[in-house]
Amino acid sequence: MSYQRLGDLLVSAGIIDENSLERALRIQKTERKRLGAVLIESGEITERQLIDAMSKQLNIGYIDLTKVSVPARMAKLLPEGIARRHGVAPVAATREEIVIAMSDPMDYVAVEEVRAATRRKVVPKIAQAAAVERVIATLYGNEGAARAIEDMLSEGQTPPQYPDGPKEIAEGGTDAAPTVRLVNSIIERGVAERASDIHIEPRAGDTAVRMRIDGILRRILTVPRDLSGSVVSRIKVMSNLDPTERRLPQDGRANVRVKGAEIDIRVSTLPTIYGEKVSLRILNKGTQLRSAQALGLMGSDLEKYNMLMNSAGGMVVIVGPTGSGKSSTMYTMINSLNREGVNLVTLEDPVEYDIDGVNQVQINDKVGMTFANGLRAVLRQDPDIIAVGEIRDGETARIALRAAITGHLVLSTLHTNSAVSLLDRLTDIGCEPYLIAEALKGVISQRLVRRICPDCKTEYTADEEDLITLGLPAGTENLKLYRGRGCPNCFNTGYHGRIAAFEILIMSRRTKRMVAENAPRDLLEEQFAREGRYRPLKEGVRELVMSGITTVSEMRRILNAAETD
Repeated sequence: MSYQRLGDLLVSAGIIDENSLERALRIQKTERKRLGAVLIESGEITERQLIDAMSKQLNIGYIDLTKVSVPARMAKLLPEGIARRHGVAPVAATREEIVIAMSDPMDYVAVEEVRAATRRKVVPKIAQAAAVERVIATLYGNEGAARAIEDMLSEGQTPPQYPDGPKEIAEGGTDAAPTVRLVNSIIERGVAERASDIHIEPRAGDTAVRMRIDGILRRILTVPRDLSGSVVSRIKVMSNLDPTERRLPQDGRANVRVKGAEIDIRVSTLPTIYGEKVSLRILNKGTQLRSAQALGLMGSDLEKYNMLMNSAGGMVVIVGPTGSGKSSTMYTMINSLNREGVNLVTLEDPVEYDIDGVNQVQINDKVGMTFANGLRAVLRQDPDIIAVGEIRDGETARIALRAAITGHLVLSTLHTNSAVSLLDRLTDIGCEPYLIAEALKGVISQRLVRRICPDCKTEYTADEEDLITLGLPAGTENLKLYRGRGCPNCFNTGYHGRIAAFEILIMSRRTKRMVAENAPRDLLEEQFAREGRYRPLKEGVRELVMSGITTVSEMRRILNAAETD
């Protein structure tokens, strides 16, 4: 294979010009990234353009990894270190050849290392970078977990073995204790699968490892029942919990590194009849904060959101059930409001993202640093904007409302079912109606809706049931909607990733008077609708369906859950 630089290849193909190449090379020199990644991140080209150009110019075929079943034996053929270091995934092999998928087929060092390690002729194929990473994580994650379990069983291991040193995934190499390698492989797989939570659940015959991916729990791995205690003890040591205490629930945290990214893990243990269940919440501190549009805000919802963001004072509350994306929306708002001329202070439990220029305070109930006590202290710090991670009691709510009345912009979250129900909730925890009416600027209610998988998205004609769900006339003809067929990239669900659907309520003088007079909720909803300051969640989800972002069945699921919350 003759050597040709990627930049020259793209210029000769007419995809970029010399000026774009020079800019990208300067960035590459500073950030030490691959040129292709720099060009994609800067918006000069798309990944598909890069793949098509390399495939044509180098005469190398493209492989769709979502449609390929990679045999487990491939993990034994190519060492994991080479696969992860160079980003290459072995997908097929004969006695003489090995087929590898790679996003950069011009990485000739990687090709040579694969050839030397396997002693086979290398046949490179071009694939999307994310797809390659997924195959590597699945292939070697399963293999690593299986090998660790095998080693634990062969050693007859009961007490776990732990090396000294920092609690990082990096410590769990091939020489680490089997328990360490098994736990590391579980966490690595969780990060690779974009899981928000990992559940380790002892059952009568074995221990199930399930991961919440796009809001749905999926079984990923099964661990023999006898090894459950070692796995739980390892996680307890990582999160500074007492491994000898098995009768009481415990909560802790661990910080690990996965592929250079800092991951914060919140750990919770719970005694069950078959042993201790462990739940791990994964927070990737390296995740980039998104824009309002990336969250899913569009049209009139975006206009209302911008109105609230331009408020000089008052209180804005984000509501929804657990796992509805409230924290992500709040961090987007904080990042947007973070300016040199304002003093922005947050109270968080935990601090999920480190934002430069924002004074972030970690809540610690064990030493008396509660949201209420922290809020009192913050008010003595000359703040312009205050973000309270969560309102958990009436005392915190009343302090926050009074702070909003005195000219501060206060952001917070609260667990309620809808925007209007926030008013009842605040009253229930002891806030006076006149105080709520005076302080509240608006409410953002949201749910996370699963996106249609782009790799298996297909068009179809809406049936009568779809039209009823969408609230359209039964005679509507040839309405085109979308759904996913199901593919390996989405666990055959037809969904990949999530986006938020919103209902945003903005208070007017009339509705403030009604709230102060403790008017019934149905009258308030009628007034909000009459003023055009409120659009129900159903309309937000409907817009996502009509835009081809999600499905009618997902709309039914979300709305049914909202009605029963």
